[in-house]
Order: sequence, then C-alpha cells, then structure tokens
Amino acid sequence: LNALFDMPAMFDGMKLAAVATVLYVIVRCLNLKSPTAPPDLTYQDTALNLFLLKSCPVLTKEYIPPLLWGKSGHLQTALYGKLGRVSSPHPFGLRKYLPMQDGATATFDLFEPLAGHQSREDVTTVICPGIGNHSEKHYIRTFVDYSQKQGYRCAVLNHLGALPNIELTSPRMFTYGCTWEFAAMVGFIKKTYPQTKLIVVGFSLGGNIVCKFLGENRTNQERVLCCVSVCQGYSALRAQETFLQWDQCRRFYNFLMADNMKKIILSHRSVLFGVGSTKMVDTDLSRLYTATSLMQIDDNIMRKFHGHNSLKEYYEKESCVHYIHNINVPLLLVNSGDDPLVHNSLLTIPRTLAEKKENVIFALTLHGGHLGFFEGAVLFPQPLTWMDKVIVGYANAICQWEKQKPPCQSQGAHSSETKCQDSTS
Repeated sequence: LNALFDMPAMFDGMKLAAVATVLYVIVRCLNLKSPTAPPDLTYQDTALNLFLLKSCPVLTKEYIPPLLWGKSGHLQTALYGKLGRVSSPHPFGLRKYLPMQDGATATFDLFEPLAGHQSREDVTTVICPGIGNHSEKHYIRTFVDYSQKQGYRCAVLNHLGALPNIELTSPRMFTYGCTWEFAAMVGFIKKTYPQTKLIVVGFSLGGNIVCKFLGENRTNQERVLCCVSVCQGYSALRAQETFLQWDQCRRFYNFLMADNMKKIILSHRSVLFGVGSTKMVDTDLSRLYTATSLMQIDDNIMRKFHGHNSLKEYYEKESCVHYIHNINVPLLLVNSGDDPLVHNSLLTIPRTLAEKKENVIFALTLHGGHLGFFEGAVLFPQPLTWMDKVIVGYANAICQWEKQKPPCQSQGAHSSETKCQDSTS
C-alpha cells in the first residue's frame, strides 16, 4: 500500500484501482464475511455424551473469533506461532528429572493447584505440548495458569531436546510418536500422588503421543478420567503427501517447521553426532543441512533413533491412528476447519471414530487455525482462548459425572450403560 501511494499523481486512477484491489485481497484473506457457528459435533447419543454437552456449554455455543483477523486460519496460526498468547502469565512450577533406561533424561514441570477443585477430589492434568515445545511456551503457560486456578495440578512434559538450557544425556531426542518420556511422567505422578486421578491433554504432535500412549496398553488408562486432543493430524503417513502441497501454503509451513527442527537438532549436535553416537554419521549431518521439509529430517535423522528401516515404517508405527480405537476412557478430539497444517482429508479419522465409539466426541470448529482459537471483540484477542475454556470445561464435566454417576458404573461409565439398564430391569 505504501508503494502504491508513492506513485506519481498522473497515475491516480490506476492508484485507486490498485488500492481497491489490494484491499479486496486483504478482506478475502481475512475472511470477514465467513459465518460463525457452533462447532460441528460428531458423537453418539449416550447418557454420558449428552451430560457432557449439557455441562460444558462452550462446546455447543457459537465460537466467535476476533472480527478483523480471527476468521483467517493463517493469521490465527501465525499469531499463535509468533506470540503464543497475549499477556501470558508466569505460573511457578518445579522441574523434575527422570532418568530413562537408554541413558536419556526426561524432564517435566510440576505445577500445584491454586484453588480447591469443584469435585473436592485430587485431579492432575498431564500435558504433552506440540512439536519442539515445552512448559515455557506461552500457550502452555496460559493453559496451566487457568487450570491451576480451577483446582488442577498440572504436569507438563518438556520434549526431549526442546529446552535450550537442558543438555541431552544420550544420542536421542523426541520423535513424532515416542511415548517413553510421557509414560515416565505419568508413572511418576501416579506413584507420587496415589489418590490423584488424571486428565490427559495433548496439543498437535502431543495429541498423537497421548492417544498412542493410552491405546498402546490398557493399563495406561488406569486412573485416567478422560483425554483431550487438540489439532493433531492422526496419521503422519496420510499427512505426508498433503504436507508437500502448496494448498493453504502447507509446503511453506512445512519449510518453517523443518527449519525450527534443524535448529533444535543442531543445538545438540555434539551428543547426537559425537563419538558416542552409533546411529548418526557425518552424512546424516550433511543431509540435515540441506533438508527443506520435515519428511527429509524424519527420514535422515528421526526414524533412526528407534531403528525404523524406512520413513513409511516410521510413520506407520508412530501414528496414533492404529491405537486410538483402543482408548475406552472419554475422549474429546478437537480440530479446526481452517487449520493450514491439518488437511481436511485427515479429519475423516476422528469423525469415523466418533461415529463408531460411544466414548468419543469430535468437535470441528469453522475457525481457529492451528492451536489459535483466539477470542475477542474486533482487533485485540483475549488472553484466555476458546481452546483453554473447552479443555477445562470438558474436564470439569467429566469430574462432575464421576461424582454423580450411578453406582453400577465403574470408571469408564460410557461402556457400562447396557449393564446398568440390565441391572435396573
């Protein structure tokens, strides 16, 4: 626009037309005329699901993003990626270190509740952040602070290698579907707080990890009240092709995320590519420098941490799509229709799951981008997002259900309605 206004006066007519064109493109990009609506919900009409939707009204009410830019998935994603959150708080927590069997050291931050929980029970939210993220990210800090004030203890996994001030203790870092560190954190919480019940939460890549963790072994679901996954893609193998397309600038996002991953890997090059490393060689390092996509990094570096023979095998075995159907605790899957990172074709996975399993609710919003979900009147977003309110509201509803459910229903009440009906008869 500045360049257009600097044009000589003789071009006033052309200038006016050009300005009008630019403004039209901006308005189309901002998607101002796009409607707002409640999330599109897919679920079965069970007593539990109906209770949850009634007790968590934010899931059924209209989600209204900021007027001037909130209907653009790109701007929501960019704001989340650049700022994380607006005026994010600084919750105080204690960092815990857990030695792993392969010599790695998992870390997580523990935050105690700032108020009593409404159910008067001890409840801990175990959180797995997105790719390369940790407890110090603004969106995590905002969610933790809100959860603490609602009476939840919070444990946030720091992805292996993600914290810049924590050195790796073995030639391995976090990968797309490795659940080892998250399992170690959950085990620590269960042992340290034997009376606590768990709310499992995963963001983006973290959503894949928590769903895979719960579905890998039935014992992982013990003492778990529910699970919430936000903005994950469910299948890396299916997402591989879409992530190389320019539709919705997905290839550009792929490049940016790959560049960030390169920085994280190179910050630990002495451990990953040093003398003690047997899985990495100099050729892998040279290929890393030239990589322009996450798939190239995964093929040359990440899959080798766990000995996968090919990228296809790595994506096949590490995606939660092969485990998520084993989850029997209440499961809320949240995605955004304008998420530029998650192609719409991937959303058939959670929708089909919610149609087949009575413990699953799939919520798809029109707007929100990738982990954005900002709310606000016109321009400035509120510190607390729709995403934060949904997760805590759903968790509160689950705790309320556990408190007042019929005696014949044990944990996992969603799967026992028929038995209760038979018992009543």
